[in-house]
Amino acid sequence: MEDDFSKLKHTSVNVGGDGEVIVLDTGAIINAEAEAMLQALHSRSTGGLRHHLKVLGKKGPDIFMKDVYVGYGHKSIGDCGTTSVFVEGVSMLVAKAIQDNPLYSGQESSTRYLDFSKQPFRGPIVLKEVSDLLETQRKFYLYAQEPTREQLRQLHPQQKREDEKTYNKAINARAFDITRSLLPAGALTNLAWHTNLRQAADKILFLRHHPLQEVRNVAKGLEQALKKHYPNSFTHKRYEKTENYQDIIANHYLYHDLNSPKEPVVDLSKIDLKELSEYQELFSKRPEKTELPKYLSQIGTIDARFQLDFGSFRDIQRHRAIIQRMPLLTSDLGFEEWYVENFSPEVREKLPEHLYEVCKGIKNFAFSPADSQYLLPMGYKTSNRFTGDLPATIYMLELRDSRFVHPTLQKVAHSIGKQITSNLGIPLHVDPEPNRFDVKRGEQDIVIK
Repeated sequence: MEDDFSKLKHTSVNVGGDGEVIVLDTGAIINAEAEAMLQALHSRSTGGLRHHLKVLGKKGPDIFMKDVYVGYGHKSIGDCGTTSVFVEGVSMLVAKAIQDNPLYSGQESSTRYLDFSKQPFRGPIVLKEVSDLLETQRKFYLYAQEPTREQLRQLHPQQKREDEKTYNKAINARAFDITRSLLPAGALTNLAWHTNLRQAADKILFLRHHPLQEVRNVAKGLEQALKKHYPNSFTHKRYEKTENYQDIIANHYLYHDLNSPKEPVVDLSKIDLKELSEYQELFSKRPEKTELPKYLSQIGTIDARFQLDFGSFRDIQRHRAIIQRMPLLTSDLGFEEWYVENFSPEVREKLPEHLYEVCKGIKNFAFSPADSQYLLPMGYKTSNRFTGDLPATIYMLELRDSRFVHPTLQKVAHSIGKQITSNLGIPLHVDPEPNRFDVKRGEQDIVIK
């Protein structure tokens, strides 16, 4: 079995430093291009799958995909073939750029399970002074670990009925949730991206114009790897006007501006109250853990503006059904107070000087605001905005207003949900004790047994 896996021919492209893009070879005879061709033939012929397989066997997908999907621009054919890409050794900022897409499917490494005593940190350029500033942040992050765990043990002593191993994992999880605020956004991570061929090409179009050089390097690597793995599906012609338009979007409109209020403000003016009243039964009788029918999206959308630390933005960005703006990580809005309050007294005392030195160092480099993000701790607050229809927004709020969610995000979700319930009369199924420490947090893991 192990020999079989070693024979698989994964496609790999280095994107600089520790970065790498890997397209997974599943060993299947019918790859993404062949799968797309088979489904496309279904739209033009009644011969059935077995007949289409014979055509595939005789002609192969090469000419078909090159001519019909790329040449004639029948984009829907690209929706029919999927692939999995693993992007490794890239900054948190690259992960957010790839995931900034309502159609993204995949996973990213959690800050709870990466060993940041060894995990590389990356700056916008290779420079000793930049590396020194990043290592200063690593040192403070590691210093804060044990005092934070010890304070948590004092605040939440183990109960007799609680398993010791699970209790310790829950303490560690909460400690990592607190100390992740000290990690710079330039800390490296890994992510997996499962996508169809069309969405991959569309996303790469934007990524190759991104303000960050690292993102542009990864875009180039993605394109090279996918073109090598699927040689007939990534040869789209480039149009100068389209490329220039992407530059305008990336350089002037990508990041959300800094005007979000400290407390969440929710705009419900786009909700059709008359239509809402016609479906009151569906809202009032909905059981817990049950989603609303998607057609209720037609009632209208909810727009919310709020501040949230960058670490927790990484969590809310997972909700693809709502449209979100990409925030610019700066120090302008200050460091999230919840982290400060939950550090041990000795860490809390040293934190202001540490943050002052970090910001002073960044200022001395005179990097652009986009490049400065690499060096900023993820505990700094960002300006955020999302727009979502009723079912999508309610699903997100109910999932995030829980004791198992990071408290800074839970607080925002609770505030937005409260405004929806108060103004629209829609009951939400949320955690009655969202701020309670629950040892079950230690059971939320993915392990190989």
